[in-house]
Amino acid sequence: MALDPTKHQDWEIAQDAESSMLTIYEIGEKLGLTKEELLPHGHYIGKIDFKKVMARLKDQPDGKYIDVTAITPTPLGEGKSTSSMGLVQGLGKLGKNVCAAIRQPSGGPTMNIKGSAAGGGLAQCIPLTPFLWGSPVTSMPS
Repeated sequence: MALDPTKHQDWEIAQDAESSMLTIYEIGEKLGLTKEELLPHGHYIGKIDFKKVMARLKDQPDGKYIDVTAITPTPLGEGKSTSSMGLVQGLGKLGKNVCAAIRQPSGGPTMNIKGSAAGGGLAQCIPLTPFLWGSPVTSMPS
């Protein structure tokens, strides 16, 4: 399917994008992480051993850091995650070396409240399934 946020639901876009998603090992390699620095949680999600990375890169110049901490979502639900993913995509399009980490998704979907906790449209954090379908109450189709 062609990804079109004006014609498809967020879950349809995420489902299509997940079919060609890189594994956490491939992402770690692109980021220049060593095996000891990457802490995988399955094939597609992981954490980074911050102390090991900082020790290895202590003599490298510092990078830039943008922290999206709070935003009032629009009536359609675009909030922190959509802003963060869109910012990363935009900076990447400008040729910047970027990545994003979402620490804790919204609890809204677990209470059947709007939002997907992982962005929306083409600015989503995937895999979406652990955020939505692992929750006890969801409005997502089965």
